[in-house]
Amino acid sequence: MATHYAIRHLTRFTYAMPVAESVMELRMRPATDGPQRCLQFEVDLQPRARVFAYCDFLGNWVHHFDLPRRHSRLAITARAQVQIDPPVPMPEALPAETWLTVDGWAARDEHWDFRHESRFAQWTEALLGFATSLGPAAERSADPLTTARTLMRGIHRAFDYAPNSTRVDSPIDEALATKRGVCQDFTHIMLALLRRLGLPCRYVSGYIAPRALGDDDGPTTIATHAWVEVLLPELGWVGLDPTNDIEAGLRHVRVAVGRDYADVPPTRGVYKGGAASQLEVSVEVTPSDALPTLDTAVAAATWAAEAPAQPESAERAAQEQQQQQQ
Repeated sequence: MATHYAIRHLTRFTYAMPVAESVMELRMRPATDGPQRCLQFEVDLQPRARVFAYCDFLGNWVHHFDLPRRHSRLAITARAQVQIDPPVPMPEALPAETWLTVDGWAARDEHWDFRHESRFAQWTEALLGFATSLGPAAERSADPLTTARTLMRGIHRAFDYAPNSTRVDSPIDEALATKRGVCQDFTHIMLALLRRLGLPCRYVSGYIAPRALGDDDGPTTIATHAWVEVLLPELGWVGLDPTNDIEAGLRHVRVAVGRDYADVPPTRGVYKGGAASQLEVSVEVTPSDALPTLDTAVAAATWAAEAPAQPESAERAAQEQQQQQQ
């Protein structure tokens, strides 16, 4: 039976003094792909502005707007209704010789972007040291599916889930040093380890619904979430969630995919002015056996972050308009 969700994602920027203009991209519309369908999506802005949309080179929906008049607050409310069909059951393992298919992709330069380092998934000395500590789990000691599952479990056990312990632009070395992080960090570390073995994999931005009553499968956040999809012979893209040590399924709502977080932030933008800004994010997810309304929410997560005045660079200004995936 299909599972339905209603999602409400509120993002609010508050500025210490009025700013002259805000230009922003949003990646908040759930994907329609495979077992998931986006049944309805809408964006509301306060103050009002005209919203445009296009699909980026990875197939993600991007909504964008320019708010040219002065304002001291900006509120973005995205609402969606999503249907997810039950996933196809995964096998216990793949034949060991499927590594030959993986090596064939590399020989033909296929899936290049998802096999190499990216901005937030680097093969740093700290990453290589962590891989060594995992032993055979971080090597081709089993078939590709078993290897990916084992890496997911190793990352989950090695790190503590700690909200707000890193920043939106934190390199993986920070989480590797403290063994603490959020889903964004867990995902970047797993991407780097899988790509080191030659497995194509991508960052997935989305939401995770609350676990069923009585379940206990790890530290779940119901804010925006991130996990990994790894491309495996015979299976295609397989979702793995190292934060919760589970395979992506009926609780995972996919929004966008990319090489890492830099490709898919829920919000990315800049504003004119030197005022300090405060970011607040609230996400509500309503699971239901029947199609729910957009108004009722049985679970919610809210967090806030402050940004300093006078950004050091254009990149820093853009980061002030981004929200970390917790």
